[in-house]
Amino acid sequence: MIPVNILAIRYLANAEPGLARGLGAPEGYPSLAMLTTDCDDATYIALDAATKAADVKVCYARSFYAGAANASTPNAGEVIGILAGPTPGAVRSGMDAAIAALGRLGFQEAGEVPYLAHTVSSVGSFLAQEAGVQTGSAIAYLIAPPLEGMYALDAALKAADVKLCKLYTPPSETNFGGGLLSGTQSACETASQAFARAVAEVAGRPVLG
Repeated sequence: MIPVNILAIRYLANAEPGLARGLGAPEGYPSLAMLTTDCDDATYIALDAATKAADVKVCYARSFYAGAANASTPNAGEVIGILAGPTPGAVRSGMDAAIAALGRLGFQEAGEVPYLAHTVSSVGSFLAQEAGVQTGSAIAYLIAPPLEGMYALDAALKAADVKLCKLYTPPSETNFGGGLLSGTQSACETASQAFARAVAEVAGRPVLG
């Protein structure tokens, strides 16, 4: 597994109201927790985990262009995520949960091809909104380089009784592609495994003659 590196973390106990509103913080959620890392998709999963562990909402989460290898500054990385909460304690608890989740997450590699094929057994509010499913639903979070991502996504959809909820057409900001699939936990796991196998197939033999 390719580990995720946390690059910067900061807390605002009581953010300036205009800034909080501009970043999407709901009314009554003035406290913010911010982080940057070198892996956007793993960070989105970790931010979702924060919403299940504390009274926080993901108010802002964006990937940066071209990926971590082309970051503009040492602490920029590939993504910024911001949690909003009603109290400083809430956002610290949420960030603690996100940090713990990041320690368990990361991309796999097939040869030199990185990919993410991760089943989230019970989504929080952030990924539920992203996928358009109910909180607590299972999803398969599938991401790979452009051709591998689309080819493997087809294999995943055919391997199990799952539904494509969100398609990330290539190129994303980080030049990858993939999607979010919903279904039972076992179906999502089957789809994730099929995705991984298909990525490995392309990595092992990129050009079919």
